[in-house]
Amino acid sequence: MNRRVTYPSHTAAASGAPDIERHTSLVKKIAYLLMSRLPASVELDDLVQVGLIGLLEASRQFDASQGVLFETFASQRVRGAMLDELRRADWLPRQARKQAKQIEEAIGKLEQSLARPPREPEIAEALGLSLDDYQGTLFDCKGHQLVYYEDFATDEDHGGGSVVESIADPRQVDPVEILNDSSFRQGLVEAIKTLPERDQLMMSLYYEQELNLKEIGEVLGVTESRVCQLHSQVVVRLRAKMREWI
Repeated sequence: MNRRVTYPSHTAAASGAPDIERHTSLVKKIAYLLMSRLPASVELDDLVQVGLIGLLEASRQFDASQGVLFETFASQRVRGAMLDELRRADWLPRQARKQAKQIEEAIGKLEQSLARPPREPEIAEALGLSLDDYQGTLFDCKGHQLVYYEDFATDEDHGGGSVVESIADPRQVDPVEILNDSSFRQGLVEAIKTLPERDQLMMSLYYEQELNLKEIGEVLGVTESRVCQLHSQVVVRLRAKMREWI
């Protein structure tokens, strides 16, 4: 990701284009928001550099006559550029994804046998881990997502075919259609309602009120790293509940 951005030599006033330098703080804001959800292996500077490239592209493509604020237009382009680069770099380590899958399976089995959301000590015991080791694994899984393209791959795909090719195949399930499916969204809402009360509160603070991890920690009375662990666990819990879709 090591790229360096050179600002255009002409000024915004001379070209009629938005003032790029005035909007660099927007790039940093978006990068910081994404960093709170990503593994420690991701460098902030790398995200900022990619975001600046997205900002430059946004300034070239922006059309004020469309009635959209440049900040709104640029935010979408900057965030999209960062996400594209993260997908390209496969930013969640393979081992972390494997561990998250093991936790997901353990939670699914425990929920069936207990008929309730399992507690952390119960999940740790099922995995043969101490509570500290289990919570450390949750932290390593920071950045785990509800849906991956790989979730829609068939056994044939894993045997050598490309996941991307299978998605492009009109005969295969399109993950975008799944995410846009109203019944999937309703199922996700219902799954969130079954989470422990603290987990529901954390999801509301994170996704609806858009608080950062530190702010959520202050509300819940825990550390920022603990919030990160809890978020990873909530995502895995939801994946376990939504297995019929994923």
